[in-house]
Amino acid sequence: MKPYKSFIAKVYVLSADEGGRKTPFLSNFKPQFFFRTANITGTIVLDENVSLVMPGDSLNLKVSLIEYAPLNLGLHFIFRESHTTVGAGVITELLEDAKESY
Repeated sequence: MKPYKSFIAKVYVLSADEGGRKTPFLSNFKPQFFFRTANITGTIVLDENVSLVMPGDSLNLKVSLIEYAPLNLGLHFIFRESHTTVGAGVITELLEDAKESY
């Protein structure tokens, strides 16, 4: 297993009725990502053709973590802002900035 800092994921953003955010977010949004037992801050980078993400949306996006984490394809995660779960996702592509294997 290799540690990575960047990946692409398919995510679902919870609506306000589901306990998620009431407002949309833009690129460079920095929530906490939860993988297995890890809690790591990351930056969400949206595609050029996506200006903002509304609660209830499903989309692909890029995530850049602030530190390396052992990730693999198909790994499920959630992302939170303060005490609110913003959404959930699954890693679909790992981007090559990997460190040496453990």
